[in-house]
Amino acid sequence: MNLWELEERCWAQGRSLVCGADEAGAGPLAGPVYAAAVILPRHLELMWLNDSKQVTPKRREVLFEEIKAQAVAWSVASVDEGTIDDINILNARLLAMERAIRALEPAPDYALIDGNRDKGITLPHETAVKGDSRSASIAAASILAKVSRDRYMEEMARQYPEYRFERHKGYPTKLHYEMLKKYGPSPIHRRSFLKKFYAGEAGT
Repeated sequence: MNLWELEERCWAQGRSLVCGADEAGAGPLAGPVYAAAVILPRHLELMWLNDSKQVTPKRREVLFEEIKAQAVAWSVASVDEGTIDDINILNARLLAMERAIRALEPAPDYALIDGNRDKGITLPHETAVKGDSRSASIAAASILAKVSRDRYMEEMARQYPEYRFERHKGYPTKLHYEMLKKYGPSPIHRRSFLKKFYAGEAGT
């Protein structure tokens, strides 16, 4: 696996400031979707760097600090649950990535976008399915987005302790559904994600 495959191709084409962008939190029933954008120094070596889902929480925390310390530029952005309900999760994911890319300083001249959708991305770019295994900057962005969102949900766990957000981070687990059944939705729940659940509850 060459984690610099996509960047190397961009550099060979004369693009110097290449950022990677990825998001975290598309699937949860609660909380914002987060995205990050990162420009890394060429061939920077970071132990454990990989797709955030393949890295343990403790290692993600270490990488989070190392990426911020060593990146040429990095940014994190989010789109809240109300906007997700208004514009749908796909558009919210892309909006979060666009916000993160636009916040980079220095500004990149090209973006590598994880996935296969790019609506609303204004910088010259390309999409990459499983980009976090082919691009170090996308992998770094996935770490920043994931850790940032997890930290937010841990904060929400203190604000709404009955939902046990520290356990499931808002994802649709058995425990989370049990808490929803018991307490109903919190202010940070995505109402558009709960329609089927409550329709099923009404039918039982």
